[in-house]
Parts: sequence; structure tokens; C-alpha cells
Amino acid sequence: MSETQKNVWEGAVPLQIHLHESEITTLPPPPPALVLAPRIGYLPLLISLLKPHFSSTLPPGLDTVWFDYKGLPLKWYIPTGVLFDLLCVEPERPWNLTVHFRGYPSNVLLPCEGEDSVKWSFINSLKEAAYVINGNSKNVMNMSQPDQVELWGSVLNGNLETYRRVASKLKLGTFEDEYTENVSSVLIKSPQSTGDTDVTGQVKTGRIPVRLYLWTVNEEFDDFEGAPQIDNWDKVSYINRPVEIHKEDGKYFSLNDAVKRILPEFFPENFFVIEGDANINQSGEEGERSSDPGSSFNAVEIAEIKFVRIQGIEPILEIPFSWVVNNLMNPEYFLHMCVCLKVSKANAVQ
Repeated sequence: MSETQKNVWEGAVPLQIHLHESEITTLPPPPPALVLAPRIGYLPLLISLLKPHFSSTLPPGLDTVWFDYKGLPLKWYIPTGVLFDLLCVEPERPWNLTVHFRGYPSNVLLPCEGEDSVKWSFINSLKEAAYVINGNSKNVMNMSQPDQVELWGSVLNGNLETYRRVASKLKLGTFEDEYTENVSSVLIKSPQSTGDTDVTGQVKTGRIPVRLYLWTVNEEFDDFEGAPQIDNWDKVSYINRPVEIHKEDGKYFSLNDAVKRILPEFFPENFFVIEGDANINQSGEEGERSSDPGSSFNAVEIAEIKFVRIQGIEPILEIPFSWVVNNLMNPEYFLHMCVCLKVSKANAVQ
């Protein structure tokens, strides 16, 4: 295992969590809870820590716990680190969230019954990733109950060694990272890669499960402080679209290439859509209103990549995609990428 993989598993987001004022029934109000939330974890898994902290001031009623950031309900099935990367363009530390124990916004969020819901969402994502990689999910579906318990426990407890031991039985190898030795030299290059850089070795053909959270802006901004804020989930496109990598002698496939392959509707000269793979959801909810936007565009969208953020870092676009996948993917074998594009429209060439 690499040092980067260890850092991903040990990564945490410092949270300052306030109880919503409508649920405070005592004076003085309770102080906020300070929590280090694992990046690869999920917000509902913090409930066991928060409930004792706020229980003495809660009004009567049944707990239906949810979180918001500046009034935006947070989707519980998105890893905590991804939510932070997406919503805090200018990183806020600690990240100030509000917890609610009442009034669940079922019109915005999928139902969540605590840890069980998170576990099954994780397992379903693992099945989906297995299908993308191997063409079937039988190894995940045939996991023994003890292995399933141990795998989930390793994610809960941040135990990378146990996770690697159990996950190896699933045979979900993605593709060989033969460019690790080239990463240092790539990182110091300034020109944007087009995927034509000569290197030694080959990339093994593979399909990579990617979840991309796309946020587009029309106005220019020079620094993150001036970036428009995401205050509505309609501003985020939630995209599942596998990236397929082919062997090419003398070339490596970069992060820049991957972004353009996932988003051919914004980069028409890099039209790489694989029929049947497109799954774009404007609302961000799983399983709702999916479509291929490339089939409905009347104008070519000309885009500039403002940033790509993965696991709290912004890799340069020239970095080999194989290194990104093998070091920065989440435990359910998806690579979560937050991408901001500046978009302007131009007339399509007929």
C-alpha cells in the first residue's frame, strides 16, 4: 500500500456542528460539537457521537437526523470528504454544519435510517463498481456474512489493512499503475497535457468507476473567495460514467484526458461517449431522471476546467490517471471527482 493510500484513509474534516435553533429547548444553548469526521465516512455515522451531546436540550419527538450547510440539506450517501470538497470551494476549517433531529426534508433527501441505510448504500455502490470493472457483481453478491461485516467494520474504523485483506477476495483490480516513477517528473511540468507525452510502459485496458460532481459557472473568478456558492442541488450534476482506458504505446492517459472523456458534451473535440454508459442526474439523487445530455444539446458548450478536486487535493491535470485511481479512490471502488467548469456557449457547427 502507498503512503498516499494511508493518507486518504487517515484523512479527516474538522467539523463544528451546531444544533438548529428551533430544536433548542434549554438555556443556555448547548455548545457546538467538535468532531473530526473521516473523509471516507458519512455524516449519519456521526449520530452516535452527537446525540449524547445534544440530547438534554432536544424537544420531544422521534429522531430523524439530517445535516445542512448554510441552509442546504446535505445528501447523506455522499462521503463527507466529497461534500466538503464540493461545497467549500474556499476550505472552511472547522466546517460549520447544522444538525437537525426533527423535520426531515424528505422532498430533498432520500430516507435514511441511520447506519443500516449507509451500509446498504455502500454495498450497493460496491456492486455497481464491480459491474463496471468486471462486467458482473457476483463476487460482491457472494460475499460471506462475516466478510461483509468485517469489510464494513474496516470502513467504520478506518482500518486499511483489514480492508485490503477482505477486499482482495472481491478481485476488483482496476488497472496497473506503471507510471508511479513518472509522477514526480510530471508534477513539475507546466504545459497542459493532451495525453501525447512519451513515457515508457503501457496502461492495462480497464473500466474505471467514476462519480463526478459537476458544477458549472458562467462568470470568471480568480480565487476561491470570489467563486459562486452552491446553494441548491440543482446546480450540481451527479454523473456516473465509467472511464475506459486503452493501451497506447508511448503515451499515458492523464487526469485531463479522463475529465474530457467523461464530459464530451463540454469538450466536443474529445467525443468519447460509450453508448449505454451515460448516466447524468441533475438533481443529484440516485436513480432519478437520468439522461445523456449529449443527445439534447443544440449548442456546443465550450468549457474551461477551473479545478478538479479529489480527496481534498487539486492534482495537476497532467498527472497520470492510473496514479489518481490507484491512490485516491474511495473504499467502494469509486473515484469521486468534484469538477468546476466555466462554460460559455458557441453556435454548433452544422
